Amino acid sequence: MKVRAADFLVYDKEAKVYRVSPEQAVRDDVEKHYWRHVGVTILKDWRLYLMLVPMLLVFLFWRYFPMYELLGCFKVSDEVLPVSQQMFSGFSYFKQLLVGGTQLSTDFWRALRNTFILSFYGLCFGFPIPIILALFFNEIRSNAARSVYQVFTYLPKFMSTVVMTSLVTMLVKQGSLTTGMGIVSQALQGMGLVSYEVANGGLLNNPAFFRAIYQISGIWESAGYDSIVFFAAIIAISPTSYEAAQIDGADKWSQMRYVVLPSILSTIVIMLITRIGSLLNIGYEKVLLLYNTNTYVTADVVSTFANRQGMTSGGAGTGIAAAAEMMNNVIGMMLVIGANTIARKASDTSLY
Repeated sequence: MKVRAADFLVYDKEAKVYRVSPEQAVRDDVEKHYWRHVGVTILKDWRLYLMLVPMLLVFLFWRYFPMYELLGCFKVSDEVLPVSQQMFSGFSYFKQLLVGGTQLSTDFWRALRNTFILSFYGLCFGFPIPIILALFFNEIRSNAARSVYQVFTYLPKFMSTVVMTSLVTMLVKQGSLTTGMGIVSQALQGMGLVSYEVANGGLLNNPAFFRAIYQISGIWESAGYDSIVFFAAIIAISPTSYEAAQIDGADKWSQMRYVVLPSILSTIVIMLITRIGSLLNIGYEKVLLLYNTNTYVTADVVSTFANRQGMTSGGAGTGIAAAAEMMNNVIGMMLVIGANTIARKASDTSLY
């Protein structure tokens, strides 16, 4: 394609010369003084940019600087030497995890499977609950009553993980912590859902109950807090949409189905994509406080596997732990890209 002067210049018939058009002159001035305009904007709104500094520092120190340690995935781990001076080992750690044919490889695949299962159950059962809560909050006409209910559902989120897991442990009364059965164990045993031996031995000591306890406690902890985003999207719906639906004879359930849910669909899709992105990033603190050697078969996840390898296997374990977390994060990134692509093609709503 040839570029002609006439594409950028305007011919002045009187002077018989080409001159820069007014529009192009404005574009040239903006491009020439771009950084000056940026500086003026920053000085004008310096308070807003100052509020960004703590967030930028958090990302810098806790997200970007640790990336340097990812080199440990590809180098011979040596606790004495820094990562930059260690010898390159290629993909040896990844081979040990994936095709090692050893107990280490078996434990890693078990941890990866447990991570995916726990996250998938959390997505299936934990993601819809905040939406349902937000719909119910929207139907409460008393502002005072709604505020009370919301506060009670938000409170568990502000408890520390140690306090929350201690409460869960007390409710089921793990044998090593206290004697006897907790309230939940007694109720399940009274209804005949579990035997006396299982209830008395502690539900957290039984691998068959760990996933249920983890998911139920997770829903109790975060469902109310996660409903804030959906409730904010619901209250932003124009009242005229409800009035039009009422004129057409729609009852409350029909209004939820044909007015509320379509209006917040974009918010649901965005939150779903972000949830899928963290599908394999389970907070290992909660698992670490709840699991034990008896429940490794269903409770051990990639994060706890990496923590155990890094803490107990010396220098080589550090490389194994880094490789395990690296694979976990790469799979999570691929899930984000896939979910975003599907959402963009299916509903024209996506993160990017």
